[in-house]
Amino acid sequence: MTSSQTTPPQARDRIYRSPAGIAGGVVLILVGAWLGSDAVVSGGGRTPWTVLAGLLFVVPLVVAFTIRPAVFGNEERLRVRNPFRDVTLPWSAVSGLKSGYSNEVVDEAGTKYQLWSIPVSLRGRRKAQRQQLRTAKGGRTPMGASGLPVTVPRSTGDQTMAELRELHETHAASEAAQGTPKVRWAYEIIAPALVGAVLLVVLIAL
Repeated sequence: MTSSQTTPPQARDRIYRSPAGIAGGVVLILVGAWLGSDAVVSGGGRTPWTVLAGLLFVVPLVVAFTIRPAVFGNEERLRVRNPFRDVTLPWSAVSGLKSGYSNEVVDEAGTKYQLWSIPVSLRGRRKAQRQQLRTAKGGRTPMGASGLPVTVPRSTGDQTMAELRELHETHAASEAAQGTPKVRWAYEIIAPALVGAVLLVVLIAL
């Protein structure tokens, strides 16, 4: 008789990204590719090589600041993918999540990591605050068609941060959420950008 070991299922991530940032990044890359291909085909002398070096420098940066940022949260940990590094924080290592002019997570050592993919919308926050004030002045809790109370909406960024705080408060003490922070630099972004920058400087200086 053989015994089989079952692997516990992996916790499913909640993924938070900026659709506007991704769309802007895709548009910039398409425009750069169009202009760059035209310059490579029709340019003379060192122009094609200079353009290619420029694209090698610029495209990774565009990807880093628009398409790459994301936040992944599950019952065990928070993973932050920022432009130039990945940060993995088990919930036990998280001290708190702060919202001001930017959204940040703070670890137990006091180190702050900005959440690039969860931007702060001051306009959305003011709109939500005005709606909350109108509800408070009315003196009654708004009710839905089903007869249940309706939650007054918050801005998208504040709602996301509230969800992450709930994950933290619920799972920080669990055994699966124990550990220490891990930071990994995004060399797949940094290396080509540095190579492109060096080539661009050399070609311009020649």
